Amino acid sequence: MDLGIRGRRALVFGGSRGMGRAAAQCLADEGVLVTIAARNPATLAAAAAQISANSGTVVTPVVADLTQAAGRAAALQACPAPDILINNADGPAPGDFRDLSRDDWLGALDSMMLGPIFMMRAVVDGMIERRFGRIINISSRSVKTPQGEMPLSNGSRLGLLGFVAGLSRQIARHNVTINNVLPGVFDTDAQKNHIRGMLGTDGKSADGKSYDQLWHERGSGNPAGRFGRAAEAGAFCAFLCSAHAGYITGQSLLIDGGGYPGTL
Repeated sequence: MDLGIRGRRALVFGGSRGMGRAAAQCLADEGVLVTIAARNPATLAAAAAQISANSGTVVTPVVADLTQAAGRAAALQACPAPDILINNADGPAPGDFRDLSRDDWLGALDSMMLGPIFMMRAVVDGMIERRFGRIINISSRSVKTPQGEMPLSNGSRLGLLGFVAGLSRQIARHNVTINNVLPGVFDTDAQKNHIRGMLGTDGKSADGKSYDQLWHERGSGNPAGRFGRAAEAGAFCAFLCSAHAGYITGQSLLIDGGGYPGTL
């Protein structure tokens, strides 16, 4: 399928690794002019070079932190008028809410709610003027199935979804959409770091399980019997960014191998 977005411009945060990189690759494969933003210069440059080589499309890297005003400004300087925006940032480490400080909560809000909101504010009017815009927030299944060890994620991500629910309906008539992608368990660095964060100094979880045991349980315990692949999430994001997805907006869409147990 031709996604109908060749020649469009995309700005992808977290584009050097995992699902962000996979989304950037899928967009570049469609002839989109992609700018990837991330914090690690070496990883970023390597990702841009590889995506360019794979797609035959020039990919621009920019060192930028979604949580910082200077980082958002740097990203917009590199890609001043994106038609496509993908907000994606690392989630917080697991922990007990009793141990969290005010700074911990503010940091989570900057990463998972305020940073994406400020980016939307910066680009949405231009999208309206051009009569085309696609915004994707890569969030987490935790907004539908809260994880007890992830209080920062449970709270902050849900705030972003509430904001999107209101804004998306105001701008849909201009062919500008905003959707949230809710990944389940994926074979990514973020998932590995999540599991490591559940281990104590003895290398065991609170119920005495090792890293390998937790990893195996997470993958095999999913109805699909495996972890998701980053490329699957990337392709899903690319379709939501396509010319064919203009009637999908304000949605929070699971990609979790059937892990969510509810009907709705």
